[in-house]
Amino acid sequence: MRFFGLEVYQARLWVSPGFAPERYGDQPLALALTYQRNFTAQAIAKRSIEEMRRVAPFSAEQAERWQAALQAALPDVKPGDTLTGIYRPGGGAVFRMGDKVVGMVADPEFAPLPFGPSLSPNPSAPALRQAPPALRRTAASPSPPSAHPARRPPSQSCPFAL
Repeated sequence: MRFFGLEVYQARLWVSPGFAPERYGDQPLALALTYQRNFTAQAIAKRSIEEMRRVAPFSAEQAERWQAALQAALPDVKPGDTLTGIYRPGGGAVFRMGDKVVGMVADPEFAPLPFGPSLSPNPSAPALRQAPPALRRTAASPSPPSAHPARRPPSQSCPFAL
């Protein structure tokens, strides 16, 4: 994704077979962002709330609570760091840096919203929503999925189960 011409991050999306972007909140998915710049957890959380407002309305109290939860769940990042958000309907959002879980937000109203700016009908990163389908796995599948999209060769696989 670019902002004012500067590359901010590269995104990769993993989904299950039959994934429908218009129903992203009903399906498990993982979204990995490989950052190209330094950002604090506070800056990521603030920008995430701004982007989430494009997807769904929520109260000022929810925004404040969710921004604090995100800020606590996310690490600061530097160029080359990959932060992955994993969403399982009814299970909240889990955030990983490499193999390590760095945080989570269990609120079911919050959980699908961080993924919406990339997958909603009005995405801020349209390349993910428009990418062609590929073979992917569900949590029960024993073989790794193919990558779904943006800037990731199809030969690489999702490093964790959806």
